[in-house]
Amino acid sequence: MARKKRAKKVIVGMGTCGLSAGAQSAYDKFEEILDANPGSFELSRTGCFGMCFCDPLVEVRENGARVFYAKVTPELATEIYKSHIEGGKVLEDHVAYSRDAAGEGGTEADYLALQRRIVLRNCGTIDPESIEEYEAAGGYAALKKALSEMSPDEIIEEVTESGLRGRGGAGFPTGFKWSLAAKQDSDVKYVVCNADEGDPGAFMDRSVLEGDPHSVLEGMAVCGRAIGASFGYIYCRAEYPLAIRRLTIAIDAAREKGYLGENIMGSGFDFDIKIKQGAGAFVCGEETALFASIEGQRGMPRIRPPFPAEKGLWAKPTNNNNVETYANVPWIIVNGASAYAACGTEKSKGTKVFALAGKVRRGGLAEVPMGTTIHDLVFKIGGGIKNGKKFKAVQMGGPSGGCIPAAMDDTPVDFESIPATGAIMGSGGLVVLDETSCMVEIARFFLEFTQSESCGKCTFCRIGTRRMLEILTRITMGEGVPEDIEKLEKLGRQICETSLCGLGQTAPNPALTTIRYYRDEYEAHIDEKRCPAGACTALVDFFIDPDKCTGCTLCARKCPVEAISGEKKKPHVIDNDKCVRCGQCVTSCKFDAIYTK
Repeated sequence: MARKKRAKKVIVGMGTCGLSAGAQSAYDKFEEILDANPGSFELSRTGCFGMCFCDPLVEVRENGARVFYAKVTPELATEIYKSHIEGGKVLEDHVAYSRDAAGEGGTEADYLALQRRIVLRNCGTIDPESIEEYEAAGGYAALKKALSEMSPDEIIEEVTESGLRGRGGAGFPTGFKWSLAAKQDSDVKYVVCNADEGDPGAFMDRSVLEGDPHSVLEGMAVCGRAIGASFGYIYCRAEYPLAIRRLTIAIDAAREKGYLGENIMGSGFDFDIKIKQGAGAFVCGEETALFASIEGQRGMPRIRPPFPAEKGLWAKPTNNNNVETYANVPWIIVNGASAYAACGTEKSKGTKVFALAGKVRRGGLAEVPMGTTIHDLVFKIGGGIKNGKKFKAVQMGGPSGGCIPAAMDDTPVDFESIPATGAIMGSGGLVVLDETSCMVEIARFFLEFTQSESCGKCTFCRIGTRRMLEILTRITMGEGVPEDIEKLEKLGRQICETSLCGLGQTAPNPALTTIRYYRDEYEAHIDEKRCPAGACTALVDFFIDPDKCTGCTLCARKCPVEAISGEKKKPHVIDNDKCVRCGQCVTSCKFDAIYTK
């Protein structure tokens, strides 16, 4: 007897990225179509699949075959229904990525070709608000195994043998960290998840929390079993409302199913989790400041030792890892340490999730084996630089990271190679810069961020970063002097050496790395009063190319000081004596006719 075909399933990517691009409208249209045609397909939501450059992204799934449609509007949703769902014909012109039941790929398959999805294994695949879908994907099997087949020491040994290192940036061995907390003799211990993702351009943790929250809860519960803790906190910034909502749904569902609470699965093990919303202070990414915030105090770092494994939250032994670290744990417990250790490099095992942002053609999330080069991330996965511009650098490690020049794009991404460049791995933000990016301005931008986020406890961090920001601002305004470069280097070293926490110790990195690799740009700003990238508006004049200008008058209409003149349908000119260098003419011109020099 022939097997009956299952109805097609339509899955709409409804992470923050998809929703901001219009996914709700697409979902509503599919819902409207389904109401008019009951039973014609199943409709579901999911989190971010990683291909943010295609959002809103919609998947049509049938009997193992998966087709992803890009930039789905309500109008395209109607076409997808009529052609693909009802008529069985794929709309090839709108396909972002397709894979048949045998796993063979299509249009954007190269975006995934170099990836190995462990942390993101369920993101973009399951409904994050359905614990049943998580279970069907193997969810909570790790917790069951940890409770019924493994002792706490065996759990720690498995995590240690896997080679998993903290994915928050420092890369501290996770198994060893757990062992330190496990050895402490205390009636109360805590498991803390740092979800205070504050790096500009980073959205790895947010996407995991929105797309697969149960994997984090399960990882935390396994950690609780390993170290002897019965309670956990997820410290998540309040600016992540969707992540918090889906975490809340997941925690409630896990309690109902008996995966959280008292006597989990009849094992005698108690473990529960509470969400603590942070107010968005960047310094609370530092664990002792995070603990202070959970306790209701001002988020300020404290001196270590004692370390959190001895005295952490409320002076009790505490283990703190970030979202990505915990999300790895269930996979390791189920598949084994050797399977995880087989991926990556000798000293940096497993995978790393990166948020590709900036001037890259295909921005989004990518999970790659440790050791993947910067070049492969930018060009093979990210698709290269937008608008045919020249690749200049990547900024890694968030605002306290550093810039790595294009000439070093063969650098492997791991915990040894990246620090050797002067940058840091960070939590996984990777901002791609092109030839129009001014490295002095990049340094100034990130120093402005870290300076404003300093808690003020350390003199060199509080005052030193302000002095560095003042110098960088002067340079971008054309008021720098030759001594400024040496001052920046000296101040940077002093701040790194004397600051208490990781924010201050790394805050000078953007300036120090850009001076190291782009000293000539600093000298051009100071000695020639010129910005080679044409980005520092105080140092450039604006001109209109008469061969490209069509006389559309749009730039003249956008100019706030009426510095642009000319007849309609004839080349225009800019009066640089009137020009305030706001750049609105450049962004408004559709013919790339306006340039700076």
